[in-house]
Amino acid sequence: MRIGFTLPQMGALAHQAHDIGRFAKEAEALGADSLWIGDRILAPVEPTVGYAGGDEIPDVFRTVLDPFAVMAVAAAATERAEIGANVLQAPCYAPALLARSLTSIDLISQGRLLPGFGIGWSPEEYQAAGVPMQERGARLDETLDALEAWWSTDPVEFEGTHTRIPATHVGLKPARRPRPPIHLAGYAPAALRRVARRADGWLPVARSGSEPFVADAVNAPVAEVRRLASEAGRDPSEIGLILRVSPAPGATVDEVVETISGAGRETDVDHCFVELMNIAQDVDHALELVRKVLDTAR
Repeated sequence: MRIGFTLPQMGALAHQAHDIGRFAKEAEALGADSLWIGDRILAPVEPTVGYAGGDEIPDVFRTVLDPFAVMAVAAAATERAEIGANVLQAPCYAPALLARSLTSIDLISQGRLLPGFGIGWSPEEYQAAGVPMQERGARLDETLDALEAWWSTDPVEFEGTHTRIPATHVGLKPARRPRPPIHLAGYAPAALRRVARRADGWLPVARSGSEPFVADAVNAPVAEVRRLASEAGRDPSEIGLILRVSPAPGATVDEVVETISGAGRETDVDHCFVELMNIAQDVDHALELVRKVLDTAR
C-alpha cells in the first residue's frame, strides 16, 4: 500500500503556511508516497447545504490556503512524492487558467502531479465563483476536454458551450506524457459514469474513527465503474483507485491504520492518503502522526 498525507492547508495547520515546505520535505523523508490538497472556496455562515450530508460547515473550512500555491511549494520542496489534488472544484475555474496552473506544478515537480477533480456541493461557492451550479457537470466535462487539448496540441484551440480558447501558442506541456493521470471523485450515478468513460482513476472516501472500515462502500461503486467502463469499450483494469482516509476529530493512529489495513485486505486499493486537518494540532504534530502511521502501517 502506498500511503500519503494531506499538506498543511486547512484548519489550524493553515496558520503555519511558512512550514509547508518543511512538512513536505520531512514527510517525504519519513516515507510518504504522496502529498495532497483539497479545495474549499467559502465557509458560509448560513449554508444552504452542509458538509457530507449535514447541516453545518466544519470549522476547519474557515481557514483554507490556496490549493495551487500549496501544491507548488510542496512540489519545489520534494523529489519523489507525488503531488495530488483531492479534489479541485474544476467547474469554478476557467479551464485555461486551470491548465496553466496545473502544467506549472507538474513541471516544477518534474511530472509528479496527480490532478483530481470534482463538482462540489456548495451553492454559495458557485455563487462566489460566478458559475451557475446547475451547469457544473457539463462544465466539468468541458474542462476535461479543454485540458486534453491544452496538454496535447500546440497551437491550442478549443470551442465549447461554456469555454472558448482562441488559437494560441502553448509552448509548455506537462512533464508526464501524454498528460498527468486524471482522477475524478463522486458517488452519484453521473459521477461514476464519467469516471468509467474518461478518468484514469476514481477517488473513494473512507471515514476513520469509532466505526470499522466497510469494504463494500468501496467495492460496490468500483464494480459499477468497471461494468460501465467495459460497456464503454475500456479496459476496466486501467482505472486506478486512490482512497482518501478521513479521520473524525479525535480518531487515533490505530484507527487510521486499521482503515488503511482494511482497505488493503478487502479492496483493490493500493494507494491511499490520510487527511490530517481534523487530528493534527500543528505542523510538528502532523509530522509525528505521519511517522506513527507509517511505522505502524508498514
